[in-house]
Amino acid sequence: MELTFYGVRGSVPTPGAEYVKYGGNTACVHIELNDGTDIIIDAGTGIRTLGQKLVKKDADIHLLLSHNHWDHIQGFPFFAPIFQPKRNIHITPGQTTLGEHDNILKQMSGSYFPVQFDTLQSSILLDVKAENIQQWHIGEAKITRQKINHPGGGSAYSIIADGKKVVYITDNELYPPYKKSTDFLDWVEFARDADLVVHDAQYMLADMPGKAGWGHSVAEEAVKLTMACRAKRLALYSHDHSRTDDNVAAVEAHCQELVAIAEADLELFAAAEGMCITL
Repeated sequence: MELTFYGVRGSVPTPGAEYVKYGGNTACVHIELNDGTDIIIDAGTGIRTLGQKLVKKDADIHLLLSHNHWDHIQGFPFFAPIFQPKRNIHITPGQTTLGEHDNILKQMSGSYFPVQFDTLQSSILLDVKAENIQQWHIGEAKITRQKINHPGGGSAYSIIADGKKVVYITDNELYPPYKKSTDFLDWVEFARDADLVVHDAQYMLADMPGKAGWGHSVAEEAVKLTMACRAKRLALYSHDHSRTDDNVAAVEAHCQELVAIAEADLELFAAAEGMCITL
């Protein structure tokens, strides 16, 4: 299994010289299984670059969406494979509060975008799972989802394949001031013994309480969760758009200090565009 980050920013793209090291594109992660199966999680602006790679293949593409907020779908209209004749693209929407499962396509309609989604030459298949279905397979990979704590709802994903487990939890507030969809201990079970946890770390404790209820976790809490579930690696993700490279590096260093103090056997790093991890 090979995982590559194509977009690691939260909320809005951040171009500029101060955002080069970690990248300025919004959420997109690509997982390629040993058998060549392509699984994408989220379709932020990072998916555009990924499309330039996948357009050279002709295999089916499986896209798992966390939710429909703009920074998680805005790259889809620029994803080259959607313009390929007979290319099969399977999209699993997140468990959002409102049943707007086709919003990723509706953004390519009316006056929003010059190319209407119903003119695309690829075959786009919306795989809307029933509410009670929390687990299924994509080829040899076992996919499990869990509801995130985020305004409007959405899904986190666990992917088990090739003897490894990757857990993707973004736009998730571990301790929200509103009613939780998933409790902390449930997250511990969901991510238990993961080889890699990719978790929202948009804020710091210093940002609270001003950002409480915005639907994102503080980095310190992400570290706490990952140590509790005994994961091997933690990728800090969904970097706030206001944080420069130096700021993100400071968050990373602070969190590494927490791991050292706890004497935990955990490898921690800040996710960066282009970073490729072989599991």
